[in-house]
Amino acid sequence: MNYNKKSIEDIEVAGKRVLCRCDFNVPTKDGKITSDKRIVAALPTIKYLIDKGAKVILCSHMGKVKVEWDPKLSLKVVAARLSELLGQEVIMAADVAGEDAKAKAAALQNGQVMLLENTRYMKGETKNDPELSKALADMADIFVNDAFGTAHRAHASTAGVADYLPAVSGYLVQKEVSIMGKALANPERPFVAILGGAKVADKLNVINNLLEKVDTLIIGGGMAYTFAAAQGYNVGKSLLDESKIDYCKDMMAKAEAKGVKLLLPVDCVVGSFPSPIDGPVDVKTVSIDAIPSDLEGLDIGEKTRVIFAEAVRNAKTVVWNGPMGVFENPTLAAGTVAMAQALADSEAVTIVGGGDSAAACEQLGFADKITHISTGGGASLEFLEGLELPGIACLEDK
Repeated sequence: MNYNKKSIEDIEVAGKRVLCRCDFNVPTKDGKITSDKRIVAALPTIKYLIDKGAKVILCSHMGKVKVEWDPKLSLKVVAARLSELLGQEVIMAADVAGEDAKAKAAALQNGQVMLLENTRYMKGETKNDPELSKALADMADIFVNDAFGTAHRAHASTAGVADYLPAVSGYLVQKEVSIMGKALANPERPFVAILGGAKVADKLNVINNLLEKVDTLIIGGGMAYTFAAAQGYNVGKSLLDESKIDYCKDMMAKAEAKGVKLLLPVDCVVGSFPSPIDGPVDVKTVSIDAIPSDLEGLDIGEKTRVIFAEAVRNAKTVVWNGPMGVFENPTLAAGTVAMAQALADSEAVTIVGGGDSAAACEQLGFADKITHISTGGGASLEFLEGLELPGIACLEDK
């Protein structure tokens, strides 16, 4: 995939109607936004378009729409918050690409902003329906994608509209593509990748792709126990995907053949899985080859934390995706905290793929010490897999 894409600064937007796809999929409770982080993240692009005199038409999805036009998933709350943040009214359309949206888009003045209703209210959105793509495109002169979190989806509002309009990136997507693209295509070395999370199956292609690129690959989290089983160890009640043991053996052999250092846990924290997940849990630390049959591995142990942190300390580029244990439980968070601390202390270019590892860095207050925290969990994973992301592939090359 070509990562050298045009951005809003490479195109004349003054007086033009600009359809900008944002990620306003914000959490809400009782009709109120509980975190406006994603709205704040979109502000640089929106403000640039306003300052340059564009007529700004924003669109986004929110939530999983199961009931037609579910009022709980209306973007009206986003329009209200965005109006406060911008210090100007954000005009709210009553539909996505219907009569109200078209009329309001046609009446927009330079520097004004409007927001379309939840794109997933339209069945054609997730099917990348050409009719919906064309209807959205007909309201505008230029398409800007600033929603990296949905860039791995070929939807009407993320990729389909680019069939009908000149398409460029906003600042958020530009940052993701330039930092993550460079890390994968031309990293400063040593290049270390850290993979965690529960399932090997979720990361099969990521492991395979990263072994072609990295100097050191660190594996932690629940997926590490299938690797432990591939080393011939008993893993007790730990997460285990027996169908992937041979795959893990293949990956260990591939790492050796390529001269890639593959770091696996040497010890782990074991106990019975806590219920509820943040409830009390009795734990002890054991060697990876001595997991009791009636217990399961729930976090990496102290020796492993030291080994993993040492690899990060010597790196020039680090990419991290996935926690080292059941980090939602304070007793089982030490491994994930140690990784976040290692990245925060590092002089390297540090990139955290969205999801749980991003949440961990933010909760621990390390976010400002990380070079880049990705705004998209699924998208950043597919990026690491080396897949083409439809929402980026559709943008014009520089």
